[in-house]
Amino acid sequence: MPIITTTKRSLVLKALRKDWQLYSLLVLPIIYLVIFKYIPMIGNIIAFRRFIPGGNIFGEEWVGLRYIQMFIGDATFWHVFKNTLIMSSLTLLVCFPAPIIIALLLNEVKSKKFKKFVQTASYLPHFLSIVIISGMILQLTATNGALNSLIEFFGGKPILFMQDAKWFRPIYVGSEAWQTMGWGAILYLAALTNIDESLYEAAKMDGANRWKQTIHITIPGILPTIVTLLILNIGSIMAVGFEKVLLLYNPLNYETADVISTYLYRVGLQSSNFSYATAIGLFESIIGLILVFSANFLSKKYTDNGLW
Repeated sequence: MPIITTTKRSLVLKALRKDWQLYSLLVLPIIYLVIFKYIPMIGNIIAFRRFIPGGNIFGEEWVGLRYIQMFIGDATFWHVFKNTLIMSSLTLLVCFPAPIIIALLLNEVKSKKFKKFVQTASYLPHFLSIVIISGMILQLTATNGALNSLIEFFGGKPILFMQDAKWFRPIYVGSEAWQTMGWGAILYLAALTNIDESLYEAAKMDGANRWKQTIHITIPGILPTIVTLLILNIGSIMAVGFEKVLLLYNPLNYETADVISTYLYRVGLQSSNFSYATAIGLFESIIGLILVFSANFLSKKYTDNGLW
């Protein structure tokens, strides 16, 4: 064992000396992660201590599981928890396959001009801020907006989209798919370029049509990328977009729009109940961690691909 350890250490040092310029590029990202991601984790201690604004940053006194018991017995929390699961599950089901489908379709397009046009048009929403996206959604779904004007043109009655709770989820998921599918397709298009063209030539000689080539060559070729991104998406399943929900929801659609992140905003920042909000956030993070490990375990077991 000491020989193996020494050998590994010498190989690492040799690599560092050889490519130190490249490794130096990691310094700033590591500093960023330490300062803004790891050091703030210490603040999770106030989930078990009573925190008073202006007092000790680590809380005034130890209260144990008091705040955890509070949100476990809080009916409002379980309502927003259910909303979060439904919203995030719908987002995953719709938004995760969308970039894959776009990439596969673009891969079959022969016209370079049309392909570039579709790529540009589908990438553009990603570069718009959440505020602009939310403003566009509110304008489109307003009583006298474009959607209701179209409905009236065909003889229908205007729909109060943002005042009716049942419409919030379809609007949120649809706008999320529109905003992310083009940008997400970039990774899959890059993965498609790594597939050996000789595989397609061999498949053609065996009489495989384009559909069979896609099923047996293209999709297996990008499967590692799909699995990696799926695991990452599953890990963040509890983190529904806070900014967009906050900008779109209102008291009339709280029933389906209120999620954990907006609930934390109200109880943590607006009500200054920081310890209670931290306890909920810690619970949310633990669920995300369990989901990542579970998804990675199942992926390694059934597909031999995973994050580690």
